Amino acid sequence: MIIHSAALLGAGAIGGYIADKLAGREDVDFCILAEGKRAQQLKAQGLTVNGRHICPAVKTPAEARGTDFIIAARKYYSLRDALPMIAAAADGHTQVMSLLNGVDSEEIIGEVLPMRQVMHAVIRITAQRASDGTLTYDEPGRGMGIFFGEPGGRNETERIQAVREFFTRTGILCRVSDNILRDIWRKYALNVCMNIPQAILGVGIGANADSPDMAALRDGLRGEIIAIAAAQGIDISARDPAIYIKGTGIPYRSRYSTLQDLDAGRPTEIDMLCGTAVRLGRKYGVPTPYNEMAYHCIRVLEQKNAGRFDYD
Repeated sequence: MIIHSAALLGAGAIGGYIADKLAGREDVDFCILAEGKRAQQLKAQGLTVNGRHICPAVKTPAEARGTDFIIAARKYYSLRDALPMIAAAADGHTQVMSLLNGVDSEEIIGEVLPMRQVMHAVIRITAQRASDGTLTYDEPGRGMGIFFGEPGGRNETERIQAVREFFTRTGILCRVSDNILRDIWRKYALNVCMNIPQAILGVGIGANADSPDMAALRDGLRGEIIAIAAAQGIDISARDPAIYIKGTGIPYRSRYSTLQDLDAGRPTEIDMLCGTAVRLGRKYGVPTPYNEMAYHCIRVLEQKNAGRFDYD
């Protein structure tokens, strides 16, 4: 199995990194999957990534039918709407990798494709989409990039080898994980505990290092996610160095994705983040008071952005 063609679904912050690596390569038939106005916009304007203008091919799912590899990088809240596009672009050999945040996007894609065609993965990268649509990312360093693998660690499968070769060949930093479910849950916990307090307070991520009160909010959220994962037999209790900020090289001014969305007036992924924690907490009997409060705080900020409280 060799990957010759690849399609990207979602040309936002994470998608910009993928498009920048794949667009214009002679050894990859690469395109962005899009329809309607979004397709017209991409064809007319292309993308600006790290100051470089690129014009990837844009195809409808029908035009991309039978592509070898689909990389899904849309926002979580739009994933179900995109399922018909994934189903239309895939055939029986197509592999689909989700780089969405959260812990259940693979299962959602599995509603339209057999799970043998869905690959578990998680991406760790610093990337942003500005209000004018320009995309920036920091080249992934140690401990960053795309982690992927088979649940259960059976990683010498043909498709794992093919994706590893593809990423290596195209300069996308990757690592085959021996415990991909743990890695997905660790990223999810990091997203909840780092993204959400920052978004509620509207401060740079350095507040985690500079404020013990911010750290208390972070640790309360994280503790609930650890307990929910443990209820499913997944141990993510080991401390993630990224929560300490100091020494990681992450600029203290950095604004993570939820705050970026609020800054730009976009919907957030709060249902996927704290909303999922609350739902799973109820399912497994784990109390989630921090996540419940955080969920409602972000929802109120979304409503504020929408003008609901413009009483004058």
